[in-house]
Amino acid sequence: MRWASLERTLFAVDIPEVRYAKSGDVNIAYQVAGEGPLDLVLVPGFVSHLGLDWEEPRSAHFLGRLASFSRLICFDKRGTGLSDRPGGLPDLETRMDDVRAVMDAAKSERAALFGYSEGGPMCVLFAATYPGRTSALVLYGTYAKRRDPDDDYPWAPRWADRQAYAEQVERDWGWEADMRRMCPSADDALARWWASRARAAASPGAARALILMNSQIDVRPILSTIAVPALVLHRTGDLDSRAEEGRYIADRIPGARFVELAGVDHFPAINADQILDEVEEFLTGVRPVPEPDRVLATILFTDIIGSTSRAAELGDARWRELLQQHHALIRHQLDRFSGREIDTAGDGFFASFDGPARAIRCACAIGDSVADIGLEVRAGVHTGECELVDGKVGGIAVHIGARVASLAGPGEVLATRTVRDLVAGSGLQFDERGTRVLKGVPGRWQLFAVREGSREP
Repeated sequence: MRWASLERTLFAVDIPEVRYAKSGDVNIAYQVAGEGPLDLVLVPGFVSHLGLDWEEPRSAHFLGRLASFSRLICFDKRGTGLSDRPGGLPDLETRMDDVRAVMDAAKSERAALFGYSEGGPMCVLFAATYPGRTSALVLYGTYAKRRDPDDDYPWAPRWADRQAYAEQVERDWGWEADMRRMCPSADDALARWWASRARAAASPGAARALILMNSQIDVRPILSTIAVPALVLHRTGDLDSRAEEGRYIADRIPGARFVELAGVDHFPAINADQILDEVEEFLTGVRPVPEPDRVLATILFTDIIGSTSRAAELGDARWRELLQQHHALIRHQLDRFSGREIDTAGDGFFASFDGPARAIRCACAIGDSVADIGLEVRAGVHTGECELVDGKVGGIAVHIGARVASLAGPGEVLATRTVRDLVAGSGLQFDERGTRVLKGVPGRWQLFAVREGSREP
């Protein structure tokens, strides 16, 4: 199974505990993640759900990456997610009070605010009202005005269009939940999560009411009063708000920086690093160094026993013909067991699999099939985290697999203890081959040979 490191490994954090802050009579759900040197309050867009936002890998990566350089404070706005759902709709001032209550509960005296989409205007109001509690302001995919275009702000929709949009969202809330507008690049997995998160975060009627309420927002008069450093980001093809709106906001906040990014998705968790590279540099002064993707993969190496002497015995022409047969048989087995050929060098194969049992069975099938043409191979199998560069796996796990293969005997499939442990319950059985030092690899490694008789799938 492929793991993008920025989603599961590099910025991995434990899912934080949900806590509650009291804002008046309303309980506001919040979480604190990370131990960075600065406090960062994330103000979500339309809806959120602290119980589900960490379950989708891209959303978890977005949150985890923020928590990697800050003490991240997340919350569900009143009326949505895990927060109380009192009657009526709150204005921006009430929502601002909720943020203050969350900061107090999290013991945050001063924090940077990161507001995206509908969260942006509230952050603008908070930063202008409480500059002493706001260290910086980050806005993504947001707007200053949401209805009734005029000469100063021609991008605002007409009120009739906003009403029609709200009614459409209410009708489709059970399955589409405005996904095509917010994240048109979503795949099937994200679409399923998006729909379940939306249903849990708000009812259809509440979604409609929130849209109509947010349509009343106009923060243009206070943009010039903001006195904290500000970064405004927008994607060029955003279908929910236009890049011109972001530029308008940045032009009117003193000293604000505007960054226009490529893309069409309004939801910031899609291609999140594009946004977060800018945010991290703005808030910390250090731009992150790109890290390679990483995968959890099972590595298989094979090579022919006694290939040099066999080539000399057969002659070049006959040996080339036998090698072609060998390659064809191995590729057939790789296809059969869903393996991926990474490289071929002489008489050796290097392949990767998304499951160790398939790799073991493929190695056994390779040994049986090439025996029919008079060849004997040895194989080494290891499962570990690999770097993914230009579509190819690399790193220490690959070196381990190669070293294990070099220690295998004729006709033997040799595996590390990691592989043996991962295939427990598969019916595969192993014989111990002792503990070995692998050249160039730290530590000592327990090795196991696949037992004859347990090889058949």
